[in-house]
Parts: sequence; C-alpha cells; structure tokens
Amino acid sequence: MLRYLARRLGQALLVVAGVVVLTFAIMRLVPGDPAVAFAGPKATPEQLAEARARFGLDDPLPVQLLNYARDLVTGDWGTSLRTRQPVRDDLYLAFPASLELVGAALLVAIALGIPLGVLAARHKRRLPDFGVRLGSMLAVSVPVFWLALALQTVFAGNLGWFPIAGEYDTSLDTTSPLTLWTNITIVDALITGNWPIFTSTLEHLVLPALVVAAYPTGVIAQMTRAALIEESGQDHARLERALGFGETSILTRFALRPALGPVLSLIALVFAYAIVNGFLVEAVFNWPGLGRYAAESIRSLDTPGIAGVTLLVALVYVLANLVVDILQGFVDPRTRSR
Repeated sequence: MLRYLARRLGQALLVVAGVVVLTFAIMRLVPGDPAVAFAGPKATPEQLAEARARFGLDDPLPVQLLNYARDLVTGDWGTSLRTRQPVRDDLYLAFPASLELVGAALLVAIALGIPLGVLAARHKRRLPDFGVRLGSMLAVSVPVFWLALALQTVFAGNLGWFPIAGEYDTSLDTTSPLTLWTNITIVDALITGNWPIFTSTLEHLVLPALVVAAYPTGVIAQMTRAALIEESGQDHARLERALGFGETSILTRFALRPALGPVLSLIALVFAYAIVNGFLVEAVFNWPGLGRYAAESIRSLDTPGIAGVTLLVALVYVLANLVVDILQGFVDPRTRSR
C-alpha cells in the first residue's frame, strides 16, 4: 500500500510541475504588458521600469520561471493587477463560495446518479433503463446556461419558490451577522448556529446546485450502469446466482463495490469540470465565487489573477484525483498492483 501511495504521489507532483509551467506560459502569452496594466496607461517610463523590475519582467525566461515556482512554494502567488491585493488572498475569499456550490452539486449528483445507475442495471433494456439513459443524455446535453436561466425563470421568477440570485439574503448581515471560520457560508452558519443565514443559504443554493449537478448526475448514472452490467457478467456473479441470490442482491451486495472504482475516477473528473462549469452558473445566479473573479480578471487582463485561477483549479483537480486513487486502493485492492 505504501508503494502504491508513493507512486500516486509522485505522479501528482509531476502533474503539478507541469501545471506550474503551464500557468507561467499563460502569464507570458496573454496579450498586453503586465507593467502597463499595473502602472496604468499614463505611466511614465520610470514608473513602467519600476513595475517591470517589481515583477521581474526584465529577467531571462528561465530565471522568471524559477522565481515563479519559488514564489508559489512560499505562498506568494503574485499581486493582482486589478485589485492590487495578493492573488492568494483574493482566491481565499472567492474559492469557498465555489466550493460550497460545487460540493452541494456533487452530493446531489452522487445521491441521484449511483441509485439511478443501479436501477438501470437492474432493469437492463426495460423501461426504467430506457428512462434513466434518456434522462442522463438530456442532463449531459442541455447547455448549462440555458438550464440555469430556465430554472431561474420558472421556479424563482414565475413561481417564487426560491430566491432569484445571490448566496443569501444580505439584509441578514445586519440582523444576524455571521462569524467566519472557513469562509464557506453554509458551514460557518451551521458551526455557529446562525440558523437565519443557514436557512437563507440553503434556499439560495437549491437552484444553482441543481444546475451544476445535472451533468455529473448524468455521467455518474451512465458509468454506474455500465460498470454494474460488466460486473454482473463476471464469474463471481454466476456463482452468486447459483447460490440463490437475486439480481438486486447481486448488484448491491457484491457487484457495486468493485464497480465503484471507475465511478470514483469519474467523480474526480466531474469535480474539476463542475468547478469550471459553475463559472457560467455563478454568472447567472450572481454567486460570489471563482467565476466572478475569473471573469473580472479576464476583462481587465489581470494575468496574475488569471494564472491564479488556472493554477487553483488544476491543483484541486490533481488533489481530487489523488484522493480518489487512495480511495480506490481501499475499495478495490486490485488497483494497488496496477
């Protein structure tokens, strides 16, 4: 097990090194001069020279790359050209809201996708299977911005069942101020017992979480179905049928655990995809997360901000895959020898 963990950790570090090089390239390939963006279009040559010296833009590219990697390791992700604040601090404020949204969406996707996949596998080539496959195709195919606008119009605008936008009712900041611990609003409200903000956040979270959960639910259901059908054709499944176990018991008691390996790998993939996909949802629902920060950084050609968002999403993806690899080692010991 230790060799398996060491091998996976080494692979993760190689990917992180590649991501660092990629984000450095993004900072250098984005059109515009960072010195001009920082000092302003009316800056004097002396001010531009000072800005270029501050960001090390006059150094050779290999030296700039080494300095960039060193700064990242020490926690210096650069200074935003737009906010004039450290990028790390900006991301610390923006990322928890995105994590809150994507985390809720993945919980919904897992809670719905795996049972739907089991249902489809249990009734293969029958009406429930057809319904799950059709619903999965629709969930994967519908444009996320269209689904967001449709749910917002129907359930928030017309029916008034849910708030139309925002993370929670901001008037509660006066009547029920929230004490921050993790910067994740719903978690902090739960920890501190701030039930007005907790309830308001839940109400605001329903629609955007359902939109973000649509794609992961579809692909998880399809993958669970395919993995279970494959496992139900293995020798152990034939033995279990000979011993008198029913199809439902075979699928849920014996086939589901080995089938979770590819499903866990898929969850890591859709987690990173959901973060990026959530950018559009955040724009529609005015959710204060990475999407808003990334859009404003792109609009203002804030290269450190753009690179910071890219690096953070990539690191989250690598970490999610590492966690899934470790979980796979416990769920299915056969993966340790691969």
